[in-house]
Amino acid sequence: MIRTFKQSVTFEYIQIIVGAALVGLAFNIFYLPARLAAGGVSGMSTILYELFQFNPAYVQWLINIPLLIIGVIFVGREFGVKTFVGTLSVPLVIWLTGDMALTVENPLLSAIYGGAVLGVGLGIVYRGNGSTGGTTLIAQILKKYTGLSSGFSQLVVDGFVVVTSAFVFDFELALYALMSIYVTSKIIDFVQLQTSPTKLILIITDKDEKIQSIIKNEMNRGLTKVKTIGGYSNAEKTMVLCVVEQSEAVYFKKLLQEEEPESFVIFLNASEILGRGFSRAQFDRDELKKVD
Repeated sequence: MIRTFKQSVTFEYIQIIVGAALVGLAFNIFYLPARLAAGGVSGMSTILYELFQFNPAYVQWLINIPLLIIGVIFVGREFGVKTFVGTLSVPLVIWLTGDMALTVENPLLSAIYGGAVLGVGLGIVYRGNGSTGGTTLIAQILKKYTGLSSGFSQLVVDGFVVVTSAFVFDFELALYALMSIYVTSKIIDFVQLQTSPTKLILIITDKDEKIQSIIKNEMNRGLTKVKTIGGYSNAEKTMVLCVVEQSEAVYFKKLLQEEEPESFVIFLNASEILGRGFSRAQFDRDELKKVD
């Protein structure tokens, strides 16, 4: 039932509203007090607030209207409705929380923590197949037609706004804004992929039974074996694939160095694990079912 709800349109709209609220809070708590124009329509509204004292919420609404029309044309009506919800929600949160006492004026702290909160918010919105309008919408269009990740697309688009901010504020604040954009782009991809701190380990060996014993008995993990041919020796070997938690990788490396130092081992970052339960608890439950 929970899985069905998470796949519903209602849950997608909840994600968009929650994510948009985080975006608005990141703007009022971190970006505007620290005078960081970290890209996007929010960056433009920060610049206009500095120059003319225009209300950022009203500025964002006015800029987003034509961009919303473009989004409906290029991305589709369903995306346009979700974008309308996100576009309405972000300035609304900014307007409602404009007088809140919780603010951070230190540009370094604002760049790091503001970028993280903004990235989480945008990542949640993107997981709901929506957008908060503005240049995030342009980034989504860029992603659709170029195949770039959401995070990198946002990084490209927001760079233009930061260049402008360097002339309005100063070069140092522009550098902090760039730092924030980088943090945001990484957090967006992290949230979208639900990245977990796991390692994919590839072991090429001619003693696969011994490696298998280490993985099952010492690590309590599953594995996959693939027959391979050495490019230099032409000898047949076995490649063992195994995924472990970040904290287990160091211990596993030590075991391999002690018990099978001749095997060729590669450690890779695994961004997302799908399929049969990866967690040890799930693995143990599956094994108990077999016994029963």
